[in-house]
Amino acid sequence: MFTGIVQEKGEIRESTPAGKAVRFSFGAPVMAAKVKAGDSVCCDGVCLTVEQCDPLMGHFSVCAVPETLSKTTLSDWKVGRKVNLESALTLQTPLGGHFVMGHVDDVCDVVAASDLPNGEGCELTVRLPEEFLRYCVYKGSLTLSGVSLTIAAVDGDLLRFALIPHTLQETTFASLKAGDRLNFEVDMLAKYVERQLATGFRGHASLQPIPSFNESDLEKWGYGVS
Repeated sequence: MFTGIVQEKGEIRESTPAGKAVRFSFGAPVMAAKVKAGDSVCCDGVCLTVEQCDPLMGHFSVCAVPETLSKTTLSDWKVGRKVNLESALTLQTPLGGHFVMGHVDDVCDVVAASDLPNGEGCELTVRLPEEFLRYCVYKGSLTLSGVSLTIAAVDGDLLRFALIPHTLQETTFASLKAGDRLNFEVDMLAKYVERQLATGFRGHASLQPIPSFNESDLEKWGYGVS
């Protein structure tokens, strides 16, 4: 588990086919000094397991299987690409963002990335697939390429974010442009709430989400309505 606070921008040094999988090696001295083989690292929003790590040389390697390659932007990765990196959450880690699993839901397209006046940052607009919009609310959280962001506006299938200069400096977002593809993960807490509502809090009913609920539903679930 992660929090969506990027700790380093790593650079892909090698990309090597391993059967139908691909092994990536990152130049990332900060991360290489923190992790070891078997640890989880969030790479542009994707939870991957460290296979090898050389802290002296400042690099580590991971392997992406076909399922991961087909569901994320990893199939686009080339040598030289910068990637947002974060080590796994511990009990001592500040929760600076929100709970991020590293299980990418899908890929979204950047519609626009416009500089704000006076160097105040950037307004980022992305288009999300319709089936995920129900998890997105004004001032809610969304993970884009491993970065925890607050939703500034929801306009149909478009989501807007205000990126402060610090975010642009510490992540790969300074180079974003229309047409770029980003991994995204919706807030897992929203998924849990949806499931609880769908099952009537008993866990044995249909797992299909219900479209709405009313006072009689609340009473049935044990909530008194005055």
